[in-house]
Amino acid sequence: MSRKNNDSISFEKKPGKRTKVKQCFAFAFCLFTVALLSACNSENRTEKKLKRDTAATEIEGNLIFKNVTLEQADEQSRPLWKVKAKQTVYTKDKKLARIEKPTGDLFQDGKIVLRVSADSGEIQENGQHIFLKGNITATDTRNGAVFQGDESEWHPKKDLLIVRNNLKASQPKLQASAKEGRYFTRKQQVELIGQVTAISKDPDLQMKTEHLFWQIKDQIVIGDKRTRMERYKDKIVTDRVEADKSQLNQKTKIVTLKQNIQLTSIDPPLLMSSNSAIWNLTNQTVLSDQPIRIFHQKENVVLTANRGMVDLQQKVANLTGGVQGVGSRNQAKLLANQLRWDIPTQDIQASGNVIYQQVNPPFNTTGPTARGKLQDQSIVVHSAPGKRVVTEIIP
Repeated sequence: MSRKNNDSISFEKKPGKRTKVKQCFAFAFCLFTVALLSACNSENRTEKKLKRDTAATEIEGNLIFKNVTLEQADEQSRPLWKVKAKQTVYTKDKKLARIEKPTGDLFQDGKIVLRVSADSGEIQENGQHIFLKGNITATDTRNGAVFQGDESEWHPKKDLLIVRNNLKASQPKLQASAKEGRYFTRKQQVELIGQVTAISKDPDLQMKTEHLFWQIKDQIVIGDKRTRMERYKDKIVTDRVEADKSQLNQKTKIVTLKQNIQLTSIDPPLLMSSNSAIWNLTNQTVLSDQPIRIFHQKENVVLTANRGMVDLQQKVANLTGGVQGVGSRNQAKLLANQLRWDIPTQDIQASGNVIYQQVNPPFNTTGPTARGKLQDQSIVVHSAPGKRVVTEIIP
């Protein structure tokens, strides 16, 4: 006993007109309860009329509807979700609805926040859980973010969309992939879990990690697990960074790094390490307020200090507090309070309690300032007016 009908199910029946299929879910299955309560003295007749009006087919106790619209409202009668399905099958116990080719809208505070589509799905737990499967697409109408995957769940009361398996998330300024994503629609924040790759546009930066938070509205990306970043210019890697904790602000183009930082610059060829750094992608500077170590990979010169700033564009480093420079080839060493390092020329300008030491020939020299190059032992220590440079020759 089957009839084809493209209408949808509705609670509201208008006299003299065919019932329009629009199913108000207190769960969708309440359709039957309302029908029974409104005609308790003619139960069989009402059920038959309901099936006839909605073109339902009954197979082994399951009811099948064609081209129906299902809805759920909150306690204030505001829509929670609205889904159209090519076919809907209600199980015999009326606790589950299976839907084919669903498309619809997900609401927050009565306003559409997501438009979704999938190959199939299920509506469970009295409409409090929607499960979608196959070719999932969910688009946020506010910020243009698009989520795709193989499986998804919508929890209306939690304002939470979960997308699993082959997750891809995209928005004009960032694209990401992961095993799983949790989108908190009220915060407009995505939690990316497992084999995460995120590619930022302007600034051009790629991030790889196991766990990432993406605050879409604020354009902030936060990594609370060790993250590897690569910066590109004309599709060529210019810098690489690893850190235990990171935060990218796409608006300011500033990356904040914390704990076990390793920053590798291609030009100049530097390897920098610290536990705190601010990486300004626009100015191409790295600023650290904690002990920093800089290694020139070609000249084998190592500089350490309590804090410092490296300008990768101008190729200059300025270090302050407990500065120490060592030429690894000849073990020449320079100690000072402040130091400026011109990286291309390797020229060093040091000031404040300068001590210069070298091994061959062995001697120590002290003075207020110094200038020269460590790798060829051409450091000249200068005296202040009225004072002498002290040199100690070691036999």
